[in-house]
Amino acid sequence: MGPVGRHAVVIGGSMGGLVAARALSDRFERVTVLDRDTLPDEPSNRRAVPHGGHAHALLIRGRQALERLFPGLGDELVEAGAVRFDPGQDLLFHQMGGLRARFNSGELGISLSRALLELSVRRRVVALPNVTLRDRTSAVGLRGSAAGITGVEVEGGEMLDTDLVVNATGRGGGGPDGWLEGLGCPAPEVDTVKIDVGYTTRIFHRKPGDLHEGGLLYLMSAIPPNDKRAAAAFAIEGNRWMVTLGGWHKAHAPVDPAGFEKFAAELPAGHVAELIGRAEPVDDGDARKFTFPAARRRYFERLRELPSGFVALGDAICSFNPLYGQGMTVAALEAIQLGRSLDHCGVASAAMARRYYRSAGKVIDTPWQMATGSDFAYPETDGPAPAGGTFINWYVKQSMLASQTSVEVHRVMLNMQHLLAPPTDILRPTTVIRSLLGARRSRRTG
Repeated sequence: MGPVGRHAVVIGGSMGGLVAARALSDRFERVTVLDRDTLPDEPSNRRAVPHGGHAHALLIRGRQALERLFPGLGDELVEAGAVRFDPGQDLLFHQMGGLRARFNSGELGISLSRALLELSVRRRVVALPNVTLRDRTSAVGLRGSAAGITGVEVEGGEMLDTDLVVNATGRGGGGPDGWLEGLGCPAPEVDTVKIDVGYTTRIFHRKPGDLHEGGLLYLMSAIPPNDKRAAAAFAIEGNRWMVTLGGWHKAHAPVDPAGFEKFAAELPAGHVAELIGRAEPVDDGDARKFTFPAARRRYFERLRELPSGFVALGDAICSFNPLYGQGMTVAALEAIQLGRSLDHCGVASAAMARRYYRSAGKVIDTPWQMATGSDFAYPETDGPAPAGGTFINWYVKQSMLASQTSVEVHRVMLNMQHLLAPPTDILRPTTVIRSLLGARRSRRTG
């Protein structure tokens, strides 16, 4: 199959833009990625990615999608220091007052910093012969009309002729939102769920046995509606621990070391406090804080009219509550769907954009439903709540309790959370029975 166009431009060079560029590289003669930031040649955090220095979960489905786009990437990351783990055995998951039952799941996870992942993916993209990445370059406008986009204006007056523009500028949408409206394009419907999430991250030196029972990762979820705190400790490259503490609705961890340690000591379980009590901090002044007021989903698939030559991807469509670690995985899956839509239509038409947004919407539906459903376990959460949320949250609570004693229930929940199985799996009769019976045998909290 030949190329569907001569030139595609991606606005935004973070993870969403990079996976988009990879998908487009197989379908356009040339691909240009524009980013206004200075992109580093080493795994360092960027000011333009304020959440980059915090714990990032690459879901199993996300790893699979990235390795489909970039064959051999997993091995490359491990060679660079990333840590392989089994999410059933090596991840200690503390929920409802107890740890999930541990078992060998047979699945492969990779734990690493966002900076290392983004650098490795960026190097792969830059190595593609028909891709050019231009950092310190700002897009300032679009050329075209409500019927179609034909070019991107770059700061300084340069005009790039394009067959397709991908907006990967992040949750704000940046200039592209206003540029489209200025051309007469309708704006999509938006759902906003206010959650007031905030968290703080510190880095520690890592030694074997630091974490409870040899674990490589630790997650502690809150116990709604009263306890809003969450915690994560991930083994990352460089023999380090990345420890992130925070929560929903003002339950934010302090940045100063004493306040951070106090927050850890007051958590319902002592695993994180014990870890940071053993481990030496890499730099006491390296604590970072990030706040996230609201999750947002934009329903492009509901628009009656779409311009040809333009689509959005990643956080520019949907920005999830970052505590669930879904964003990078969804962006990679959207990039795959973008490639499939271009293959089906053979041109970057309005019909292609419609097909892509519909398929992207299906990718988003499950993680959005899971995330917002959990967020509405707190009465402070504000926004459009999913139907049946009260019953679903009650039943999920039973499943969480059952996962402390039932490997079968834990496996179902693990597959759902890593987007390996649909959420309907938890409603299968055998799983319902195991959840309800297992909850009775588990430690009840809250």
